[in-house]
Amino acid sequence: MKKIHLLLLKSFIRPFLVTLFIVMFVLLMLFLFKYIDDLIGKGFAWYTILELMMYNSATNVAMALPLSVLLSSIMTYGSLGENYELVAIKAAGISLRRAMYPMIVVVTILSMAAFFFSDYMLPVANLKYFSLLYDARKQKSADLLPEGVFSASFPGYTIRVKRKDPDGQRLYDLMIYSKTPNDNNTIVTLAREATMFRTMGDKYLVIHLKDGVRYEEAPGQNASYNTRQMLYRQRFKETELKFDLSAFKIARTDENEFKTASQMMDIRQLTHHIDSAQHSVDSVAAANYKMVAGYIKYYSIPAKSKAIKQPIAYDANKGSLQGLKTPEQQMALSTASSEVRSIKDFIKNRAEMYRNDSESIRRYFVEYQKKYNLSVACLVLFLIGAPLGSIIRKGGLGLPVVVSVVFFLIYYIITTIGEKAVKGGEINIYLGMWISIITLLPIGLFLSYKAATDSALFDMELYKRFINRMVQKFKPKATRHLR
Repeated sequence: MKKIHLLLLKSFIRPFLVTLFIVMFVLLMLFLFKYIDDLIGKGFAWYTILELMMYNSATNVAMALPLSVLLSSIMTYGSLGENYELVAIKAAGISLRRAMYPMIVVVTILSMAAFFFSDYMLPVANLKYFSLLYDARKQKSADLLPEGVFSASFPGYTIRVKRKDPDGQRLYDLMIYSKTPNDNNTIVTLAREATMFRTMGDKYLVIHLKDGVRYEEAPGQNASYNTRQMLYRQRFKETELKFDLSAFKIARTDENEFKTASQMMDIRQLTHHIDSAQHSVDSVAAANYKMVAGYIKYYSIPAKSKAIKQPIAYDANKGSLQGLKTPEQQMALSTASSEVRSIKDFIKNRAEMYRNDSESIRRYFVEYQKKYNLSVACLVLFLIGAPLGSIIRKGGLGLPVVVSVVFFLIYYIITTIGEKAVKGGEINIYLGMWISIITLLPIGLFLSYKAATDSALFDMELYKRFINRMVQKFKPKATRHLR
């Protein structure tokens, strides 16, 4: 390996790792901003939040990797051009294409790694991430006793706390209703002050009540007076209530319930489901034709009258009911109308099944093609970034960031539109999944040609001189026209 190749590799690897970390961090912050209300205040352990963030970072690789390749390639060749290192390389008789060979090899290896990651690791990460996020979002809030609210967090109890200390441990002016199996509030406990704490392992919540009174209603002792109630009042200095917290621990759903989603499958599983869904679609279509074909009468209409033994031949000039009497015509029309309604109801039910199977095929196909699309996108975006950096000749995180974000937005928007069109059945499935690559590949080839020929594509002085020549060229014609 030549020294110039080592120089290019060292110049690329460091910006690539930095930009990958930055992009992953930004996407992780977007995830936290989106689901902050579903995660905060539910009493999750720190390792649960860390696990969810780790799985989310793995799912963001499909978006972060192409952007990192584009940005780092622009920064690498922009920095080389800004420091006149590209000029020295070309002066040594080495063309830009030859100087890009080691980078193409590295990006190709990254693309292959991205493919294996999306096929083997990404389905597992999606399964872990979406199942854990589902359980976290349905988890009850850990704020069990909010201020000024009758809380029914614990079965059989309704608790109201008037005021709490900032630490959330000391409570004031408590009112506790204890419910019987008949949902009658027969026990009421009032306390001026209380202290709340959890036992080891968060198994129970203990409320230590102070200076309170307990009211309880009970039936009278005399059985002949069923309507008479007895009221018991009991004052206390201190007492404790214990509540079970098992319902507030995160309950994990069986991951097998999520494995049927297309995001949780590799290429082998997607291929199997596509074949199965296609077989179901073909079977439904064949069954529909077989069921409906028996009702289709092209040249005759069956006559239900005993007087007519054979179907009446259809004549376009005379009509299909010629030769029948009025009652027989009415009977034939009634029979035809009944058959039409039967066919309509049958096709309506079968069409819904056909539509669902077709949507499943398109959804599986989208995930199947995305695994290949990610690898090709890395190559195409590098093909745009490397020549673009050598043309603009700016390194760092200034202009390269702006340019890379613009091209990545173009790629991401076109890809998203194509995927939605494919899932909706509005466009050819191959064209919709590869339309972003088809759009950006000519741009990359054009920029590579311009960079190889030392074209000043972004030189504003060149455009100013061109505009001035055009103005001077058309100005005399406009003056003669006015005269």
